[in-house]
Amino acid sequence: MGQLIERINADLKTAMLARDAFQTETLRGLKAAILNEEVASGKRETGLSEEELEKLIAREAKKRDEAAALFEQGGNQESADKERREKELLGQYLPEQLSEDEIKKLVETAVAEIRPEGMKDMGRVIGAVKAKAGNAADGALVAKLVKEKLQ
Repeated sequence: MGQLIERINADLKTAMLARDAFQTETLRGLKAAILNEEVASGKRETGLSEEELEKLIAREAKKRDEAAALFEQGGNQESADKERREKELLGQYLPEQLSEDEIKKLVETAVAEIRPEGMKDMGRVIGAVKAKAGNAADGALVAKLVKEKLQ
């Protein structure tokens, strides 16, 4: 079992003992998502790698962000705040995010290496940046910066 899953399990146990309903509920939801991913990918026995776990947690955090935006559009600020708190909690299990300037440097490096011929190569540039940055870079921000650079 990897360090990340052990940390999640330990934090869940601590939250349960402290009767922290919010943290317990959020971490149980994360564990359910991990179990679903393990079953879907046929890795129930071996478990997910640290990188796969980070991707899954990043995806779950993004879902919370999108849900919060939808709740705000619908005028439900209380639910939006809850979703944002969940995203913040999940963010503790992700690597520290790169700043916009750091991502810009990676984009410039990727553009110099790939020499794209316009917007049709946007996917290749984004892929190169994501390969270098991993889960430390927000995909939406990477896409936005690559699009700006290629225009």
